[in-house]
Amino acid sequence: MNNEALKDLLYKMADDALIIGHRNSEWTGIGPMLEEDLAFSSMAQDKIGHAKALYQILHEILGEPEPDKVAFLREENRFKCCQFVELPIGEYDFSLVRQFLFDHAEAVRYDMLTSSSFQPLALLAKKVKGEIKYHVMHADTFLKQLGTGNEESHARMQSALNYAMPYALGIFEKGPFENELIQQGVFAGEEAAKNKWLEKIAPVLQAAGLQLPEISDDKIIYGGRKGFHSEYLKPLLDEMCEVVRLDPVAEW
Repeated sequence: MNNEALKDLLYKMADDALIIGHRNSEWTGIGPMLEEDLAFSSMAQDKIGHAKALYQILHEILGEPEPDKVAFLREENRFKCCQFVELPIGEYDFSLVRQFLFDHAEAVRYDMLTSSSFQPLALLAKKVKGEIKYHVMHADTFLKQLGTGNEESHARMQSALNYAMPYALGIFEKGPFENELIQQGVFAGEEAAKNKWLEKIAPVLQAAGLQLPEISDDKIIYGGRKGFHSEYLKPLLDEMCEVVRLDPVAEW
């Protein structure tokens, strides 16, 4: 089994989870209502926990540095997260749509990985998919409520979906080891994941009265998996890593 292929897959999953976890945490104390304040805070904790578990596999089995080091001491161009997770939280409509699109993608990915030939990842997937199920339920519920609420809420949700979709499709950017991962039974591939994702989100969007926008290939926002990021990632990392970088060898 190709260790570099495994590292590429695990890093992009872990980096996605770490960055979206940090973004979700920014709703703490400012949610549109207490229930959502708590929900986004709880989901942020879950995401960072998923990131840590993936970094731990990278460290213990694949020889990468300790989780804290790879999370807090890498430069921007070493991160493999998609640009979608980097975007600021914006208004609640965007954050909810992002959560809906991202967590459905995560649910599909982890469900596929329960049968991975890389057993540490398959075991983690079986645990994580149960947590993500509740994230998906949260997003589906509020998406339907706001999509069918009134004229303004519907328009705002549709606008957020139109904006988010080119970034969301970038989740499924193929890496250099795509064929190896498929051939070795580690992961069935980004194209298969994207197709399953589209099948999952389509009926929910229809129930919410929202139209899935058609995005041509040349409009999809790629680059994050290869270290090319939006203008928003570096400031986020500077904030997230400020304390650790003051004294990387400090013990707490």
